[in-house]
Amino acid sequence: MQNPYNFVGVLILAAILLPVVGLGVAWLVRPHKPNPIKKSTYECGIEPIGETWVQFKVSYYIYALIFVVFDVESVFLFPWAVAYNRLPLYAFLEVVIFIAILFFALIYAWRKGALKWL
Repeated sequence: MQNPYNFVGVLILAAILLPVVGLGVAWLVRPHKPNPIKKSTYECGIEPIGETWVQFKVSYYIYALIFVVFDVESVFLFPWAVAYNRLPLYAFLEVVIFIAILFFALIYAWRKGALKWL
């Protein structure tokens, strides 16, 4: 009789080997002909002026993450809105809780100043 955890081991082994083998094959068959033009920084077809590594304020990234969170919220709410008439009361309560959590997260981000662009 086989151990029931053998299947889990096979899945873990496959999950490790599949990307490793894929990346290894891609590394072997890739074209590798470096030259100065390929190594130069590409900036809208123009040669870059000055330093090419510019540090952005972390607030821009936080602003983008907040946008992504509320964008994903709309993805989760769309199927619920489509099936609204067929859902029981607890589904409505779950969505109210979901929106409330996101609302309080927005208030928190607003108070912390994460929504200020400057």
